[in-house]
Amino acid sequence: FDYLPKPFDLNELISIAGRALQDNSRQPALRAAQDHSENLPLIGRSSAMQDIYRVIARLTQSDLTVLITGESGSGKELVARVLHDFGRRRKGPFVAVNMAAIPHELIESELFGHEKGAFTGAINRQSGRFEQAQGGTLFLDEIGDMPLEAQTRLLRVLQQGEYMPVGGRTAIKTNVRIIAATHRDLRVLIQQGHFREDLFFRLNVVPVRIPPLRERPEDIPDLVRHFLAQAAKEGLPAKQFTRDALEALGRYRWPGNVRELQNLVRRLAVIQADETITATIVEQELAEPARSLAAGEGAILAGESSISRFMERHLARYFADFGGELPPDGLHQRVLHEVEIPMINAALAATNGNQLRAADLLGINRNTLRSKIRGYGLTVTRSPISARAL
Repeated sequence: FDYLPKPFDLNELISIAGRALQDNSRQPALRAAQDHSENLPLIGRSSAMQDIYRVIARLTQSDLTVLITGESGSGKELVARVLHDFGRRRKGPFVAVNMAAIPHELIESELFGHEKGAFTGAINRQSGRFEQAQGGTLFLDEIGDMPLEAQTRLLRVLQQGEYMPVGGRTAIKTNVRIIAATHRDLRVLIQQGHFREDLFFRLNVVPVRIPPLRERPEDIPDLVRHFLAQAAKEGLPAKQFTRDALEALGRYRWPGNVRELQNLVRRLAVIQADETITATIVEQELAEPARSLAAGEGAILAGESSISRFMERHLARYFADFGGELPPDGLHQRVLHEVEIPMINAALAATNGNQLRAADLLGINRNTLRSKIRGYGLTVTRSPISARAL
């Protein structure tokens, strides 16, 4: 029905409680957001999740800007979708855009659109995500990866309620609800000069923190049952976990959070012949990252799924090395460097140092590639004979 931030006034609490007792006509959408059910794509009965449900229930009655924080795989986009699907704008579109997946030079065009002839290659007018989300919700995922130039334009939109397409001359009024999300600490980015403080305050109207799975292990049995039911609906073999197996899952730290648990459940549903998953099976599967890395497995992996699996195992071992503590902040950037540097070197080697060809091979802009080469301090060598052949 409502919530009160601490510290709260006792008279205000009594007044709100009185109104709640008299109100028997609560919205169906609000009841659905408050009452945990299988239809709601959020699973968990822990106190941490109950706090999330209460905040969601309140936010479905308004169009306030929301900033969702939480580790990767914790379910930030699911919360954003619930806020939309059970809110005032549920009849409008829900448009999600991952800021980390868009080349920096294309972000403004992606968000605000562009007019024909605005830049080389703009042969037609293109609508942006703000226009596509008109009347609905725009979900800006990984907002911490947005470049400063685009942050300035976004701030202007939030302040003035209008935007200008790239190459445009007429401002367009916007009518969208903004929900942003990040796994990074924006206050640290502000101190480092990578994120605008005024934009942070515009986005952080209502902060919602999604707890990592290790902070709510009591939700694991419900999540496992949910994922098993999903797998069965998709035609995978029906399985069940023993109580000891669920307890073994509860002792794991889950660096990949709910997404890692979901992948584990699906994997066991496929590869295990027995209908019942025991604690021994779970412990063997969870111990596999340490054994495989110790044996030097993963030096060369083929296929996207194999790389993803290797990274999942590598990160699990990395977190385990810190015992009960968390590793230093900035994990995303460190991992990105470790992956990007050999990938760029491999592309440059395959194209004999031809940066234009390497950029095309990687699927990024040539200027972006050059910027990364400078930033990482990479050495580019090029064979004259091979260069002429290219």
